[in-house]
Amino acid sequence: MGKEYELRRPAVLVLADGTRFEGYSVGTVGTTTGEIAFNTGMYGYQEIFTDPSYHRQILVMATAHIGNYGIKEAESESGRVQLAGLVCNAFSSVASRVGQDVSPLMDLLGSHGTVGISDVDTRMIVRHIRDHGAMNAVISSECFDQVELMDLLHATPTMEGLALAPEVTCQAHYDLAGVKMEGGFRVAVLDYGVKRSILSCLLDRGASLRVFPCHTSAEDVLAWEPDGIMLSNGPGDPAAMPHEIEQVRKLVLSGTPIFGICLGHQILALSQGLRTVKMFNGHRGVNHPVKNLLSGKCEITSQNHGFVVERASLEESEVAKETHRHVNDGSVAGLALKNQPVFSVQYHPEASAGPHDSRYLFDQFVESMRVVRV
Repeated sequence: MGKEYELRRPAVLVLADGTRFEGYSVGTVGTTTGEIAFNTGMYGYQEIFTDPSYHRQILVMATAHIGNYGIKEAESESGRVQLAGLVCNAFSSVASRVGQDVSPLMDLLGSHGTVGISDVDTRMIVRHIRDHGAMNAVISSECFDQVELMDLLHATPTMEGLALAPEVTCQAHYDLAGVKMEGGFRVAVLDYGVKRSILSCLLDRGASLRVFPCHTSAEDVLAWEPDGIMLSNGPGDPAAMPHEIEQVRKLVLSGTPIFGICLGHQILALSQGLRTVKMFNGHRGVNHPVKNLLSGKCEITSQNHGFVVERASLEESEVAKETHRHVNDGSVAGLALKNQPVFSVQYHPEASAGPHDSRYLFDQFVESMRVVRV
């Protein structure tokens, strides 16, 4: 074991402010850049790594051990690893878990060309991001020259202004049939980077789905005659998607019930004249407390976002109201339109990974379709 440890390939992580960390390579040997972020979840790394909302991000895992329980195909949220790069402390090459279809995390990272680094002080990195904010970073296991790496970072675009949903959306619409229930509904899903578990939550409630590419026109969506519309999660800056914002504005005017999640929530807000802003370091984890302002109850939520609806613009709005608030920092966590069957949340009610406190929102969506149908 000692010899194997000595033979591991070195790797380096450099942040945009010049801070440098040295460790060992995991995944594929190479070089990658992206905005660095951290996730505080203690479990669910496979679901996190395959979530399209993490597209083009270098992710620091705050929990110490990554890879110890391996991976299962059924737990992936998309068809590939979405991360630009992985940063972790202790990386396990051994997968220990009950079941026959378990494989090492290294196989998943390697098969998708994911570059990563282990054996670095992730606590120090998380604290650095919390103190100095989100910034670009580079991981390399083939180049170690600080000047070259900094030049590469200077050429990397920042997340603000990037429209990334077109890079992860489906290329053509496709249909999914739910469990046949009396009075089942047709739900159009606008795919900005949709997680499989969101689709599963709708299917489990008897909905039949048509998943549309993110650039689909409102006219084409409405031509399918859906009972409801889901605006999915996804990566990037929502303000950089004017076409999608305009289509959602038209969908709202149709009177069709709409439910937005994460990026979908932000695009909905922008379609109603609200504004979004980039956060200092974002919310990413499975233990974020949110208060439902309508019921007075709190729920523990799964979150993954670096942008948020600006509170001042919501408070100025005549068409929207706040429904959910992040307890830790008071940021907007949910909204509803005052005269339309339309609502959205900044967090992930499907969880996966995370607690299921917020899955009632899918039932609320189904009920809104039922009310409109009657």
